[in-house]
Amino acid sequence: MLTPVLKKNDKQAKLLILVVSFVVFAAVVALGKIKLDVDLGFNPHFFAKLNAILNSTVAFLLVAALAAVKQRKFLWHKRLMLVAIILSVLFLISYICHHLFTGDTKFGGEGTIRYIYFFILITHIFLAAIILPFILFTAYRALIAEWPAHKKLARITWPIWFYVAITGVVVYLLISPYY
Repeated sequence: MLTPVLKKNDKQAKLLILVVSFVVFAAVVALGKIKLDVDLGFNPHFFAKLNAILNSTVAFLLVAALAAVKQRKFLWHKRLMLVAIILSVLFLISYICHHLFTGDTKFGGEGTIRYIYFFILITHIFLAAIILPFILFTAYRALIAEWPAHKKLARITWPIWFYVAITGVVVYLLISPYY
């Protein structure tokens, strides 16, 4: 096992994780009410494509990190997970940029695909809204080397994070013809 990177301070960590999670959630909710009319000099839907690439990469990293931990390659697992977290932060920035500069896009599909799209979208949005504190608490438990707690949280966090990453790409593929 790896040595701790952070000194344990559950009270401070909990407060920081909850504040960061709330601020991110509030910022994303506020996006529904804000649109900036700015000429960026490029198509702002570029951010949506970037989001899909980042989500695809995060999904791949999550699978690779799971394989690494199963093979007891803990340092490799740690590095893959840190890259997944960094790419998720970049995704969040790009997601905010996309919605600030483009607003909402209406899905134009009809029939069964419409129901499939909205089911995927609703589950994606709900799980994306709740996953951040799970990711941060799971990472914190790893960084303070509390392996049983990390493992217990990771069993909840990993599948939700993976689902959010995959469905983010699916949502993009389904909505992109309507940009």
